[in-house]
Amino acid sequence: MFGTVEGTGYEVIDPEFAHCIFGHAHIERLWTGARWSEGPVWFAAGRYLLWSDIPNNRILRWDETDGSVSTFRAPCNNTNGHTLDRQGRLISCEHLTRRVTRTEHDGTCTVIADQFEGKRLNSPNDVVVKSDGSIWFTDPSYGIDYDYEGGRAESEIGACHVYRVNPADGAITIVADDYQKPNGLAFSPNESLLYIADTGATHAPDGPRHIRRHSVQADGALSDGAVFASCTQGLFDGFRLDTQGRIWTSAGDGVHCYAPDGRLIGKLLIPETVANVCFGAAKLNRLFICGTTSLYAVYLNVNGVSPL
Repeated sequence: MFGTVEGTGYEVIDPEFAHCIFGHAHIERLWTGARWSEGPVWFAAGRYLLWSDIPNNRILRWDETDGSVSTFRAPCNNTNGHTLDRQGRLISCEHLTRRVTRTEHDGTCTVIADQFEGKRLNSPNDVVVKSDGSIWFTDPSYGIDYDYEGGRAESEIGACHVYRVNPADGAITIVADDYQKPNGLAFSPNESLLYIADTGATHAPDGPRHIRRHSVQADGALSDGAVFASCTQGLFDGFRLDTQGRIWTSAGDGVHCYAPDGRLIGKLLIPETVANVCFGAAKLNRLFICGTTSLYAVYLNVNGVSPL
């Protein structure tokens, strides 16, 4: 275990943030040695965390019981984002195979989505599961833009969308088609809102670098979609919400925390670009942070929304 490292800390922008942190709870670096860390997901029953090291084509596993790190799966088809479904099974976005898969309890893999209307997906990036069992994922082009994180290829769909997989019959529908590069996504605690990041600035200097907020209708359709917050440092990527509706999102200088009304209230400072986060530990009060090369963690005075 590496412990506290130079360059980590807190930045309180609004007094509300001071109540979300413990000044004596240091941000720890748990492990380092990745090329591009992404997609953390917490398995409570096993007390371990999985996350992706995309260019190295492996899923890593950190064990809370002894702090050890091992390889969970390699090769892994350049997986990116992960989540759990309501049965505790791993749902993964694979860049190389351009699909969303589910790892069953016996270790076999089931393909959830790999095409839309007969055309291959681009490279599914991040994924969440709603309480009704529907699976929602983003499909930007990052995994087919370069060989570094997948396999260079042309987009068959010709655009980047957000999709929903119907839990009853597996039908795939587009729920948002006005994003340049849809990226991270997460539901509000009561699932009435869906937040989606757009990182279009990676391909256009004046492109979007914000999170939008949609209202979720009973039939799964999205409405509204106004900009919730724009990134002040780098780009938003992956994010998660706490039980009070605050967003904890990755950014260029660490993790930014936004109040439900869109105010930036504070930051967790990390000495490398952060790609994604998730809540874990027994009380979901520990935030795990995927920096570019490292895995960090910090105990907070908040609790994350349970994925189950």
